[in-house]
Amino acid sequence: MRRVLALVGVVALLLSPMVPAAAASTVTNGCVASVPEPGTTTPVRICYSLFKPATATAQHTVPLIFHSHGWGGSRTTDPAAFKAWLDAGFGVLSFDQRSFGQSTGVAHVMNPDYEGRDVVKLVDLVAGLDWVTQQRPGDPLIGAIGGSYGGGYQFAGAFTELRDSGRTRFDALAPEITWWDLKQSLAPQEAARTLWLTSLFAVGGTHLPPAVSAAFVQLIATGGWPTGKAGRDLDAFFAHNGPAWHVRQGRKLDIPVLFGQGITDNLFNLNEGLANFDRALTARARAKSIFVGYNGGHTLPSVVPPGYGTAGDPCSITLGSSSFSALALRFMRLRLLHQDTGLSGFGTYHLSTADGRCLTQRNLTPNQRYPLGKIVAPTGVGLPVNLPIAKGPVTVAGTPTLTADVYTVVPRSAAYFALSVGKNPLTAKVVQNNTMPLREKSTARGVRRTIELPAIAVDVPAGQNLYLTVAPVADMYAGQRGPLPGVMMLKNGTLNVHLTR
Repeated sequence: MRRVLALVGVVALLLSPMVPAAAASTVTNGCVASVPEPGTTTPVRICYSLFKPATATAQHTVPLIFHSHGWGGSRTTDPAAFKAWLDAGFGVLSFDQRSFGQSTGVAHVMNPDYEGRDVVKLVDLVAGLDWVTQQRPGDPLIGAIGGSYGGGYQFAGAFTELRDSGRTRFDALAPEITWWDLKQSLAPQEAARTLWLTSLFAVGGTHLPPAVSAAFVQLIATGGWPTGKAGRDLDAFFAHNGPAWHVRQGRKLDIPVLFGQGITDNLFNLNEGLANFDRALTARARAKSIFVGYNGGHTLPSVVPPGYGTAGDPCSITLGSSSFSALALRFMRLRLLHQDTGLSGFGTYHLSTADGRCLTQRNLTPNQRYPLGKIVAPTGVGLPVNLPIAKGPVTVAGTPTLTADVYTVVPRSAAYFALSVGKNPLTAKVVQNNTMPLREKSTARGVRRTIELPAIAVDVPAGQNLYLTVAPVADMYAGQRGPLPGVMMLKNGTLNVHLTR
């Protein structure tokens, strides 16, 4: 733990005057001092815009909502963006994350010792505001919203407080399209999601520490996790950056969370969101939480192999809201203002199917096993193999897994797995545009592997079939460098899925 100067945490760097905003609120722009970068003693500046509703006073206090931006973005400064929240009786604080917007420092991508501490400093700030409701001295009543990187800060802040003090001062969270394990998200099985990594580096690569930035370029260029020092640099950098690490340390959040996750998201896919819901919360918190999966998020169409999915969020509508953002407002009104919003569906998964209906399930544990014959699929080049699994009508939801003995003829072979739907193998399309890789670093001779397939929700209608797709290439992983051509064989395999009843 790094020693922090006494100045760290002192508020009011660059504090601006109060500026009238839309007659309904006032906005204060300022910065707090936070943890210096490694090897330096200069506090990092974390800048924010604080929106105070007109009704908030020391005699009529209000809860506060934290908000922050996605990777490469900056805070929201226009009070019109938070009108619904301000009108509902919340204050809002939107902030620039470390290295972005007006904030200084280097991006450590939600490391608890840096971005986590930054969030804690902002909580300290609002704990000193007389118009923000305090549950006890130093403990403000707060929730949080934001997506992607703006979902990551919510877990970073709450888990950092839990690590450092045994409890978090956040009272409710509403993260969207964010991750469970950052390394696994960016490079599952150490196979880089190069299409997305290229985009992420283009908008924010210069904000990373130089050694990490160089290793990131190598990851994109080769498609595989770097070896040697570059690989060690990336492993160390991503080691603590997500709920997965905290849970491995024995920590779980005991607060209600509204999860929004994109099922057609092929960066932070549904697997990541389900892992957060299932593992990052206590059982008590999960019973007060809601999981919504919609067809959206970080979405790119799957062309190779061909995929499909219907954009939309039918489950927020089924739960009585026009959108996920409207659902988040109802959730926070219930949890922070204790208003009866008519909200239901707690402790339950609400998933948009590939064709756009809302499927609600209380349990997604696999309940059906399909034995598989020998599968021989090309690697590096060739056409996908589509193996028939089941005839429709049938509905599949959750995270399928495949266990098999794996054989490859050359090292560094990779294949990409998914479930598909079609009338025949030639027309089968990957459900919700997602694939997951199996990448063997060395030649495999009967190595027993369990492969996590993309989590999905799909109705297979009568007259169509469910297929297991094994593809030699996938566009999200374009540029994987391995010997060409190759073959991967799977024997003694079993596919485990959850069928709805």
